[in-house]
Amino acid sequence: MPAPDLMTAELTLTGRITTASNATFLGSIGGEAVVYKPIRGEKPLWDFPDGFLAHREVAAYLVSETLGWNIVPRTWLRDGPFGEGMVQLWQEQDPAQRAVDLVTADEVPGTGWKHVLEGQDQSGRTVVLLHEDSPALRRMAVFDVVVNNADRKGDHILTLQGGHRYGVDHGITFHEDHKLRTVLWGWVGDPLTAEELEGVERVLHGLEAELGRALTGLITADELAALSARCTALCASGRFPAPSGEMSAVPWPLF
Repeated sequence: MPAPDLMTAELTLTGRITTASNATFLGSIGGEAVVYKPIRGEKPLWDFPDGFLAHREVAAYLVSETLGWNIVPRTWLRDGPFGEGMVQLWQEQDPAQRAVDLVTADEVPGTGWKHVLEGQDQSGRTVVLLHEDSPALRRMAVFDVVVNNADRKGDHILTLQGGHRYGVDHGITFHEDHKLRTVLWGWVGDPLTAEELEGVERVLHGLEAELGRALTGLITADELAALSARCTALCASGRFPAPSGEMSAVPWPLF
């Protein structure tokens, strides 16, 4: 049976994700499960006044594709039951895995994890936020720096069988001002690998060619310039950046 035309085949709604802050629906296109976020269901954000969240989600996918690391599931713009919106292929997670976790101090594993921060829960116990130390998650952390992701929560990382990790919910990205808020701070100061640097350089070169043309109309000219500047700075330093500025370095809630 041929694959459905994801741009033109009927998008049928099958449910709604009620925990999302903007209108988010589950749907199906010719048997392919998808997530659909109509533009008309977006709530205005004072600090992201330009453009649409759906456009930023598609822009994040295009950058992911240029990096070559398959971080963002296939994402595109198309019409749907509530008008134009972002559509993304649904990914089935492996419930036995968790890439980011919040544990009590006596539950911290010995190896394979990176410590992010610690605090106290309502009972006064020390709790630790940590994430796995894996190449897949390192690449996602680089991606977040590049796109200036302001909302990398733990639950925005999908764990798939075989170790692949997908990142989702990229509606608040690409701001021209520093907005990086993430739970993936475990590699601060560490050198980037040659593969990671090559990916960032692909984005830089792409901005002068096909990627730059594709992003025009999805994000502003100032945001395009800031994207290029972030890539240039990351290549020059060759290291994972540290938190900076006065705003919180992690999103809230964390998950």
